Amino acid sequence: MGNFLYLLLIICRHKVEELTTYKSKILEYIFKRSFTYLFTWIGICYWNRGFQIYDSAFEIEILDTTRLAAVKDNIPFGIIGSFVFLHMCLGCLRSLRNVLNVPFVTIVDTRSAYYEFPTRFRKTMEEKTTLYVLDCLFSVFIIGTLVVFVWRGAWVLIDIYLFPENEYWSAWGSLVLGYTAVAIAFLMQPVMRWICDRISGILRLLVADLFLFFSFIGTVNVWRGIWNLLNLYFIPENIELSAWITHWICLILLILLKCSNTLLVRGVYIDADEPAGKCVVFPIYYLRLIFQRERAKKINKNFQVEAMSRRKIELDNIDPDCVCATDLKNHITKENVQNHCPN
Repeated sequence: MGNFLYLLLIICRHKVEELTTYKSKILEYIFKRSFTYLFTWIGICYWNRGFQIYDSAFEIEILDTTRLAAVKDNIPFGIIGSFVFLHMCLGCLRSLRNVLNVPFVTIVDTRSAYYEFPTRFRKTMEEKTTLYVLDCLFSVFIIGTLVVFVWRGAWVLIDIYLFPENEYWSAWGSLVLGYTAVAIAFLMQPVMRWICDRISGILRLLVADLFLFFSFIGTVNVWRGIWNLLNLYFIPENIELSAWITHWICLILLILLKCSNTLLVRGVYIDADEPAGKCVVFPIYYLRLIFQRERAKKINKNFQVEAMSRRKIELDNIDPDCVCATDLKNHITKENVQNHCPN
């Protein structure tokens, strides 16, 4: 069910944008955040169902929120084989970068960010409706499913091999390993960008994919470590209460920080699609966008003040007995009032 609702929202996102765009900024703010929240729940259902299908395929049983019940001797090899195969499929489709998420991705709540969902072949409704729908189907059911299965395979392999007898050590080990890999990836980013600036073609694609794979290992370990540590330490006697508290507090914080769109899986991105070394740059622009926005506001304000000063000087130099001077003065006064009135 989650898959089809997810597909429906993607196909109809332009119509949803029209319905949630209002002249009232308050109404638009409420409806857009509500859309993000609904999309988040649909995405969770989509991923949860994918995890269940993967577990059923490999007969994986969950003992509790942090441990596997049992793993047959031949299952790890099947999981490893599927993990490698699915990863290669994503690589052949040039879609490996879609396995990355926080802490390597941050999406700010800009007006356009709510409805951005690039599909694999970049078809549009205006180009041809049939091709657009097929592109959406491929992006959701092929690329999206491959990403979910790769995540689940990596998660289960860590469950199997990282301190399987001790869930506390396993959770802490995953967190430390994850953040260590994240730190190394960010430190390597300038070097990788320098390398990719100087190579091209299939070699640049392979280098970028290797770097993305290393970054993915850090990503999945960070998620698993935080997830399991919350289950182990934060109200472990009542998991449901623990989940509701973390859900609402973190959601409110994300909305207040204007980055709630980071919760969503935002379309399909193509490996090494950006020119030169930009293909290995992580999209972390939160503080940069905030500073750019404040700087733009300051520049715009200074420009308006400067323009008003020039017009005042021009007005002072006009003969007061001239009829056009009165008209010009009235026009400037009206314009100043409009610039200073709130929208």
